[in-house]
Amino acid sequence: MKYYIISGEASGDLHGSNLMKSILEKDTHAEFRFWGGDLMASVGGTLVKHYRDLAFMGFLEVIQNLRTILGNIKFCKKDIAQYQPDVLVLIDYPGFNLRIAQFAKSLGIKVVYYISPQLWAWKEGRVETIKKYVDEMLVILPFEQDFYKKHQVEAHFVGHPLLDAIHNLPPVDIEKFKTDNQLGKEDIIALLPGSRKQEVEKMLNLMLSVREHFKGYQFVIAGAPSLDTEFYKKFTDGQVHFVSNKTYDLLRCSKAALVTSGTATLETALLNIPEVVCYRSSKVSYEIAKRLVKHIKYISLVNLIMDREVVKELIQDELTTPNLIQELSLILSGERREKILQDYENLRHNLGDSGASDRAAELIVKL
Repeated sequence: MKYYIISGEASGDLHGSNLMKSILEKDTHAEFRFWGGDLMASVGGTLVKHYRDLAFMGFLEVIQNLRTILGNIKFCKKDIAQYQPDVLVLIDYPGFNLRIAQFAKSLGIKVVYYISPQLWAWKEGRVETIKKYVDEMLVILPFEQDFYKKHQVEAHFVGHPLLDAIHNLPPVDIEKFKTDNQLGKEDIIALLPGSRKQEVEKMLNLMLSVREHFKGYQFVIAGAPSLDTEFYKKFTDGQVHFVSNKTYDLLRCSKAALVTSGTATLETALLNIPEVVCYRSSKVSYEIAKRLVKHIKYISLVNLIMDREVVKELIQDELTTPNLIQELSLILSGERREKILQDYENLRHNLGDSGASDRAAELIVKL
C-alpha cells in the first residue's frame, strides 16, 4: 500500500520513523512519501519537505510567514492528489494537518491522525473537524481517550511512542561518551533549549546565566538536528560544551537538565533525569496564548500526565537567573531529587507498556 505521512517537527520525525518501521513489518510492500526529517528518511521512501522548513514558533512568526505556510498547504494538496495514497497519516502539527485532512477526505483517501493535537488545552472546537474528516484517531496520552469520548469520537489509546524509542536504546558508557565528545570529567548538566533558532537563542542565554554558581559541573548543550553546528558557536567556549544529535545519550550521562517546554520534558523524565522546565515567549505571544488556552494547570507533559507538579515549571516572568539557580540546586541532590525520581516511576506506569508504534501500525494497515 501507499502511505503519505505528514510530520512538522523533530519529535514527529522520531515517532514517524518508528511508525514506518512497524508498518514495514506488517506490510512489506509499503511505499512511503512524507514530510518529516532525517530519521524518517533513513527508513526509506521519498522525503517531500524537511520539518526544519516548516517550523514557525509563536503567533507573530506565523503571521510573518503566512504566505510560506499557505504555499506549503497548496503544494501539499497537489502532491497528495498526484500520489493518490491508500492512507494519509497525520502526526500532530494541527494548523497544517487538519486542513490537509479535509482535502484528503474529499478525494476519498482514508485519514489517520496519530498523536493528537492538544485540543484539551486550546481550540477544542477542532474536534468537530476531526469528527468529520478523520477515520481513525490514535492517541498517546491516557486522558485523551476520555476527552474524545466526551465529544463522541472513538479514539484508540495506543500508548506513548517515546517508550518504544527509549526501550530500544543500547547501553551508554558515561566515561566513553565524555571522552568521545571531548568533555571534562565533571558531572554534566544538560541544556535542552529547543529546536527553533528563535527559542534557542532566548533560552540558552538564560540557561547559561547560572553556570558561575555551579563550579563543580560542566554545562553541555544538546544540539537540535534542525540547526547547524555554526549556529551554536556563539554560545560555547572553554566552559560550555556542545553535542550534536546525541540528546538521549547526553541525558543518560547527565546529573540534571534544564529543558525548554515540549516533548523533551517527557523524554528527560522517561530517561530518569531530574529537570527544571523552562518556558518564555514574546510578551505579545504569551498574552495571546494565555487568553486562548483553557484552564490547564501545567505546561509540561510530565505534570499534565500526572495531574500534579512533579517537575518545577519556570514560566515567563518566573524564568529568572535566581529562580533557575535555586531550582537546579534542589534537584542535584537531596530530598527533592529523590522525590522526582520516585514520581518518574509512577509516570512510566501511567503511560502503559511499550509497543505504541506496533499498535498504531496494526490499526493503520487494517484500515
